[in-house]
Amino acid sequence: MLVSAKEMLDKAVAGHYAVGQFNINNLEWTKSILLTAEELKSPVILGVSEGAGKYMTGFKTVAAMVKAMMEELNITVPVALHLDHGTYEGCKKCIDAGFSSIMFDGSKYPIEENVAKTKELIAICREKGMSIEAEVGSIGGEEDGVIGKGECADPNECKMIADLGVDMLAAGIGNIHGKYPANWEGLSFETLDAIQKLTGDMPLVLHGGTGIPEDMIKKAISLGVAKINVNTECQLSFADATRKYIEAGKDLEGKGYDPRKLLKPGAEAIQATVKEKMELFGSVGKAE
Repeated sequence: MLVSAKEMLDKAVAGHYAVGQFNINNLEWTKSILLTAEELKSPVILGVSEGAGKYMTGFKTVAAMVKAMMEELNITVPVALHLDHGTYEGCKKCIDAGFSSIMFDGSKYPIEENVAKTKELIAICREKGMSIEAEVGSIGGEEDGVIGKGECADPNECKMIADLGVDMLAAGIGNIHGKYPANWEGLSFETLDAIQKLTGDMPLVLHGGTGIPEDMIKKAISLGVAKINVNTECQLSFADATRKYIEAGKDLEGKGYDPRKLLKPGAEAIQATVKEKMELFGSVGKAE
């Protein structure tokens, strides 16, 4: 069964490791991530953007697929189904659809409005036994139409949101969605340290995990980051493996065009990427 992300993230903070949120886009993504999590005995968070939810015909379809797949694959590790960068309306839909966790991205609002909307959603999540993530300071780049400039969060505003009782907090520290440009200045650990000092044991979230150097990832975890989001890297590895399969003419051999064969190399590439990230984040074996 799906679980709230709260317990797994509290354990991650105490154990100085991070749980990966891997975004899902279809059946292959979901199956690959769940199988890898089970193999490595790692807790995992399945992220769903509003765009991906719409692509998969709606949040109810996504929740039903994930729950059925977990049962059919005998998944025993903790799994949270989480809305990624949700609007207020999107959060309400995911609550009704049976998600176990949501993220309300109120970073585009003035802090007072962000606080008010977050506070209302916290009350609903508490009643439903769900976890909730909030955001202060936008994440740079673009993901499914969500565009951010990438400014660093104000630590005092982070404390205001954390004090409301959210379960995890995404704070902009120079991270971006998608590929990082060559002139990227890196993460602002000064900002992260200041946020951590004001928010205490609050699990912090690092969006845009694709392309951040390993040493920065490890340092971020040491400063309280307990959830790291990965999406682009899985998409790139899937695309690369699929391209190689087709360029090698494998789709023209026998029934190589069958989707079950055509998509298999990409699915295996996702599994390899997820395994690499779980090992880096330190979550392997934490579900045992």
